[in-house]
Amino acid sequence: QVQLVESGGGLVQPGGSLRLSCAASVAIFRFYTMGWYRQAPGKQRELVAGIDSGGGTNYADSVKGRFTISRDNAKKTVYLQMNSLKPEDTAVYYCNAILSDLQHWGQGTQVTVSS
Repeated sequence: QVQLVESGGGLVQPGGSLRLSCAASVAIFRFYTMGWYRQAPGKQRELVAGIDSGGGTNYADSVKGRFTISRDNAKKTVYLQMNSLKPEDTAVYYCNAILSDLQHWGQGTQVTVSS
């Protein structure tokens, strides 16, 4: 049973920072492509950032230069460092793991950016 457990969400003021973590209970974590998605109320879920097994990364245009995705294969954890947060970053953030035709989702963690 694969589990992805997110943590690190919360309430932060505009301009602030948060770091999300996603701990994965998979045997071969290092082969998975990992991603962070988000879904705001009334909007579709969108890709925020992804990192492949080789460490290659990609980002949504809206977060480039502000967010950084990274992974620690020894800890089977992927991180999302979010800086210069804006109110429009408010959403539920989901961790995603993909390996071939296997795909897994976490339960989500709420990020709210508000003064």
